[in-house]
Amino acid sequence: MRVFLLVVFGMLLMGGVAQAHPLSNLSVNHYDGLRVFADRIELRSVVDSAEIPTLQDRDFVDARKRCAERAKSLDAMADERQLTFEVRDADVVRPPGEAGLPTMRLTCEYTAVLPVRGEVEVTFSDSYLKDKPGWREITVVGVDMAVSGAPAESVSNELRSYPEDLLSSPLDVRAVRFLAQPGEGTVVTPPGALGEATKAAVGLVGDLTPVVGIGAVLLSLVLGASHAALPGHGKTVMAAYLAGSRGTRRDALLVGATVTITHTAGVLVLGLLLSVSSVIAGESVLRWLGVASGLLVAVIGGVLLRSAVRSRGRMRHDRGHGHGHGHGHGHGHRRAGLVGMGVAGGLVPSPSALVVLLGAIALGRTWFGVVLVLAYGVGMAATLTAAGLLLVSLRDVSGRAWPASAGSRTSRRWAPRRW
Repeated sequence: MRVFLLVVFGMLLMGGVAQAHPLSNLSVNHYDGLRVFADRIELRSVVDSAEIPTLQDRDFVDARKRCAERAKSLDAMADERQLTFEVRDADVVRPPGEAGLPTMRLTCEYTAVLPVRGEVEVTFSDSYLKDKPGWREITVVGVDMAVSGAPAESVSNELRSYPEDLLSSPLDVRAVRFLAQPGEGTVVTPPGALGEATKAAVGLVGDLTPVVGIGAVLLSLVLGASHAALPGHGKTVMAAYLAGSRGTRRDALLVGATVTITHTAGVLVLGLLLSVSSVIAGESVLRWLGVASGLLVAVIGGVLLRSAVRSRGRMRHDRGHGHGHGHGHGHGHRRAGLVGMGVAGGLVPSPSALVVLLGAIALGRTWFGVVLVLAYGVGMAATLTAAGLLLVSLRDVSGRAWPASAGSRTSRRWAPRRW
């Protein structure tokens, strides 16, 4: 779904199709390939930055300078001797990514002196951008040297082709320890030439025609509706509340609208912040928003449970005294709970919609990106509201069909009253 959405938007915004990054649009991926010789170690280090980190990397000027800075995060020891890596070559390419945003592939070639007379134990670690999420891989091969204790082949082809079965749990190898001694070398495929990554440019559409614009908006509506149908956005909590609290159709509309407004506002605000500041880490913001959303859902669940327990106590009290109490005063509290549930469901912005907005900003079509995000949100609202209305209708129908069933009495006993 994510790849389809972004490729389609890329086609609408651009004159070509770019390959979707297989990992997160927030990822920075690392590969370190060590080649051990009798007198030295050569290191081929690749940093593959996805769309959003590339957009925020405004300090990048020169590949060789960046590689020299990157060398400070490399740590290697041969027995008790500290190894120092010197830059031998450097290159950077910017393959087109999703929604017209570029990605960045920085390749650094280093060398470090290592005279080997007999067996030597080498440790190597890479702490570059250690807090960024992404793939991390290290390989070691020997050239006329026997090497053991580390993988020799790159399973990602040096960050060019990620195995699908590992995408949900990417490699995170940041350090290796291996033994090297004179002997038969490791048989591997020689590394490719520096700067192999594609340099194909993607041309911009000269003018955004009315037909293309309307088609993009309609497609955004459809994709937003499809996205809302997928797991998430608090639909389970929403269903439990609407069914248990005798929610109305107006309540279903309120929840759907709140989720959509929160989600759309989050995309617009975070997109603006990421486009104007390189200090804000998008992955950290999304992580904290996810924590906040989970805590909010937990609080709402606790309030629902307390309401159900109190409701049961009131029912027992009313039966014992032969009178009832009105609950009209709880409407405001219930609406507050519905709004809170909607905020929790839409608090984490969709990375796909975020990349679409950033792509439009990068192309100088900010207004069109905002329109697409708004249309995407309207599509979400349609699906979420329809789900809520359908649930309320089914509950009302089942309540009329089996008004006196034991199950109905039990559910009413435990259902939370109006807040």
